[in-house]
Amino acid sequence: MKKILLIFCVSGLIVSCGTSSKTNASSEKTTQEKIVDPSIYASTITSDELQTMLYKYASDEFEGRETGEKGQKMAVEYLKEQYIAMGIPTPLGEDDYFQEVPLEKQKVAKAKLSVNGKPFNAFEHHIVLAVSKSMNISINDIVYVGYGIDTEKYSDYKNVDTKGKVVLVKAGEPKDANGNYVTSGTTEETKWTNGRQAMSSKREAAKENGATGLLLMDNDLFSRYAPFFKRQEESGASGRLSLKSNEEAMTMLMINEDLAKALHPSILEDDTPKVLSSKMDLAIENKSETITSENVVAFIKGSEKPDEVLVISAHLDHEGIKDGQVYNGADDDGSGTVAILEIAEAFKMAEKAGNGPKRSILFLHVTGEEKGLLGSKHYTDNDPIFPLENTVADLNIDMIGRIDPKRTEGDRNYIYLIGSDKLSTDLHNISEAVNTKYTNIELDYTYNDENDPNRFYYRSDHYNFAKNNIPVIFYFNGTHDDYHKPTDTADKIEYDLLENRTRLVFYTAWEVANRTERIVVDKASK
Repeated sequence: MKKILLIFCVSGLIVSCGTSSKTNASSEKTTQEKIVDPSIYASTITSDELQTMLYKYASDEFEGRETGEKGQKMAVEYLKEQYIAMGIPTPLGEDDYFQEVPLEKQKVAKAKLSVNGKPFNAFEHHIVLAVSKSMNISINDIVYVGYGIDTEKYSDYKNVDTKGKVVLVKAGEPKDANGNYVTSGTTEETKWTNGRQAMSSKREAAKENGATGLLLMDNDLFSRYAPFFKRQEESGASGRLSLKSNEEAMTMLMINEDLAKALHPSILEDDTPKVLSSKMDLAIENKSETITSENVVAFIKGSEKPDEVLVISAHLDHEGIKDGQVYNGADDDGSGTVAILEIAEAFKMAEKAGNGPKRSILFLHVTGEEKGLLGSKHYTDNDPIFPLENTVADLNIDMIGRIDPKRTEGDRNYIYLIGSDKLSTDLHNISEAVNTKYTNIELDYTYNDENDPNRFYYRSDHYNFAKNNIPVIFYFNGTHDDYHKPTDTADKIEYDLLENRTRLVFYTAWEVANRTERIVVDKASK
């Protein structure tokens, strides 16, 4: 990688160049100071270097970089080598560039369950949705909480103690005399009535009220889930990856009406919370496999405000190998990965020239994005290397090397921006200003719309920062015909666009890292 070191001195501005002059009138020194021109360092971000790195990173050698597999391990070693070669240290100390991310490769658990001595069969009457450890217990004080709803307008938890208890919940939501749902006052389905969303909402309500276990009666969902769970258990197939939390997961079973009536005979008619007299014996073997993946982290310490941290992120993983075909993920997200490496090099050159950023910068390559934003969630929810309250923003790069087919008739020099104005007016204005001054890219906010049916704002790693009230920008070129296919290869990248878009992120990061005041969070968290 090339190295450029240039310094311009202009009187009356910013940082001393260490020179002086004498006037004829006196021996008084006038300070000569310099403007630091970030374009000097942005010019080190080149399409040639991006292309060289991406052809390596998105090659068959890396086997599609599936989380926890050989190719992903090769990818993180490659990134580590790049940072060592650039002389950019890790914030973890010594040569440890890897933040371990504990994951679980889930397998369907099969429970043995009886109520008052009567056995009920797995997949016929119950399925295990979540369990953190194997167990063999007897429960004498199951708490029935009706629909399991907890809102200001209506709560099934108001007059009952569920802390440390197993709760029984039924599907649906009560309606008022006019036929409207009680939580919304309308006939439109709510998060308490709408399938999987209702299941998630009732789980969170039980958890927030201290329950350690949840039995959810939902005949409709059970009839759909049970056959699939049975096939998975019989085949021994692994399910999705999940992130291990610092907190023990709540055990959750979905049950059918027969089992629910054995626990509480009048469950269909009775909405009143109460402690049940039924005794349930439950044994579950957790067959899930623990694996470890890694986030890669590198760090340039701020010269004036080192405790304030700007995060620049991209995900390092992709889809792996399927049916013998390598899913290279050149655009998704090889493009964002190599962009960060070039941005890091530019900042390192600035630091070597005495123009290091005032605020610290964390270069964060996260794992498991394709599995549910797992690496970034681990960073924000379980193990933030730097306090989230000291994190000024996250600039997240996920697919910036291609052209959306929807835009083939328009200006190809564009980028979709998502989230820039969601939390901070400052960040949005900075983004617009640096683009106007330096890169002149069309900033397209199509997918920033609150009503965007694609919901891209919630689908990449920036969201785990945004949900913690940290301002974000998500840089995205849109999907294309090769999205999540083995044809997403390095030869299809538009390298001139990748160069210019990478420079835009660098200029934005430069301004956020070097401005006098920290950007202000002046909007509500989404």
